[in-house]
Amino acid sequence: MKKMIINENQKGFLFKNGKYIKLLGAGKYHLFGGKEIEISNLEQPIVCSKCALETLLADKAIADRVAVVEVGDEELALHYVNGKFSSVLRHGKYAFWSVVDQHEFKIVDISTPTVDESIPEYIFSKIPQIYYTKIEVAEYQKARLYFNQKLERILDAGTYYFWKTPIKVDVGFVDTRLTQMDITGQEILTADKVSLRINFVCNYRVTDYVKILTEIDDFAEQMHVAAQLALREYVGKYKLDEILENKDQMSEFVFAKLKAKENELFVEITDAGVKDIILPGEIREIMNTVLVAEKRAQANVITRREEVASTRSLLNTAKLMDENQTLYKLKELEYVERICENVGNISLNGNGNILGQLTAILNGNNA
Repeated sequence: MKKMIINENQKGFLFKNGKYIKLLGAGKYHLFGGKEIEISNLEQPIVCSKCALETLLADKAIADRVAVVEVGDEELALHYVNGKFSSVLRHGKYAFWSVVDQHEFKIVDISTPTVDESIPEYIFSKIPQIYYTKIEVAEYQKARLYFNQKLERILDAGTYYFWKTPIKVDVGFVDTRLTQMDITGQEILTADKVSLRINFVCNYRVTDYVKILTEIDDFAEQMHVAAQLALREYVGKYKLDEILENKDQMSEFVFAKLKAKENELFVEITDAGVKDIILPGEIREIMNTVLVAEKRAQANVITRREEVASTRSLLNTAKLMDENQTLYKLKELEYVERICENVGNISLNGNGNILGQLTAILNGNNA
């Protein structure tokens, strides 16, 4: 004889010689004559190792005490216990004891990856990731959504969830921000056969997120080539001096060429311009020599202009002093004052004309 105890939070299934007999409640039981009891916890789904679930549900005593849900092959069941989400159930038939808790089930169709709007987002933080795919689109992005390589729709910024099904879900992200393209080191011959290296820059943003992928191949490379060709077209028409003098004109020319291709490339060109014009080493040396010579010539012209102005000023002063003796004397005193600033001691003799004596001393004459 074997003794078994069934607790308050348990139920028991009684079997005799492998055949289900009845449901047992809490208590102490003595087993003999081929009888066995399998314990089932009330908080867990009903699982029996000795018989099928259908056999147990055929017993009215069990059927009246359980909540049953059957989940199809392309379905999920969201399981709620006492109004709170508990778990997600895949295909199959499930039974839960409703003796203590209240069980509710929400059947979800997963024949397609699209998640119904009635499914609250918090559910996905509580279920394993094997059931869904999460896609996050940043504020500065758009995303092309594909089901089995076929475009489904464009996703705006936000977080999206899709059921994992045999249908493959893919996304392609597109940056919607203003983007800079640098075209560097383009070696181009001018009309006078000088090889220049030009660095060019342009800013653009994508306008059609679908066609830029489906109707052209590598739009960025095509923009790059279009800018190169426009630069070569412009530079090949002009000589070096003309290009250096009209840098802005070259930027405007290339910008206009790129603007004309906006519709083809599915972008908006906002601005473009020449960043650097790099001359060959020999040409740079020549240009520097010419520049130095020009600056020296300008400096000489300025020096001579100042000398002429200074001489003219002296001549005007001399004429005024010759015509006005008082002005002459004032000018004489001014120079005496300047000289005295650098003289330590001066000795004067007699009671004669002091200013005259001082002037004579300064002129090196003895009075």
